[in-house]
Amino acid sequence: MSSYARMSKAYAASDEISVDDGSRIAIMSDCHRGDGSWADSFAGNRNLFLAALDNYCGKGFTYIELGDGDELWENDDFSEIMSEYSDIFRVMAGFYSDGRLYLIYGNHDMVKRDIYNTVSSDGEFGRLFPSLRFREGLILNYLGNKIFLTHGHQADFFNSRFWRLARFLVRNLWRRLESLGVKDPTSASENLRKKTAVERNLMEWAAAESVMLIAGHTHRAVFPKPGEGLYFNDGSCVGRDRISAIEIENGNISLTKWSFRVKADGAVRARRDVISSGSLKEYFEKNGS
Repeated sequence: MSSYARMSKAYAASDEISVDDGSRIAIMSDCHRGDGSWADSFAGNRNLFLAALDNYCGKGFTYIELGDGDELWENDDFSEIMSEYSDIFRVMAGFYSDGRLYLIYGNHDMVKRDIYNTVSSDGEFGRLFPSLRFREGLILNYLGNKIFLTHGHQADFFNSRFWRLARFLVRNLWRRLESLGVKDPTSASENLRKKTAVERNLMEWAAAESVMLIAGHTHRAVFPKPGEGLYFNDGSCVGRDRISAIEIENGNISLTKWSFRVKADGAVRARRDVISSGSLKEYFEKNGS
């Protein structure tokens, strides 16, 4: 099956929800929450992510996590991740209890598709998120225009078709070599040629289907101007001292960056900066959707 066919299959199987100019949505991906060890690439940004998540929760946003939220290639015990980041999961549970949480799985947490898709009431996860369903994709219907949200690994042959082999290599080879500075050549987030190829596949799918596509997976933010295409990427939450997000609010779509800043009085505050923004209606009009 081609990357185009995998994307189309995920799109056809996705549920659809209606949004309008009054909707508030925050989209983040690629947190790769781990066990707090030296190999946990999320650990340095946990407080920054928590500050952003608290902000979105308090302002009534719906939170959509766009895959690879948890690092289940390097770690095989989800309960250890939950224990390490219990503060974050409690905030996420607040979104869930209000009906404002959607979790999409990626290649690094693909096991959620099978293991956690029907969550029992047993255990901490089931207590916080009873009957939560993990999704491969979600469609936002904005005034008759479609916005497809998915992780984007479907456009990456090796990490979608052979994800179990990729997981084996990460656990038994690349995790050890990473400590020596050796990058994983199969990773779209670390290999520039692979990243570019995956982005090309995602752009081509969005253009052919005339559907706005928001993905993650590559860890590289993409935010075109109106008329330049319909493929967007929210970046990641494992950048050095920063995380990025895509927000939809008041009929606009924005790419934002969160980072810590030291105030004149010495206090440290989480700061949100808008990198780029545009009207959803303008995007759809200029791209002929």
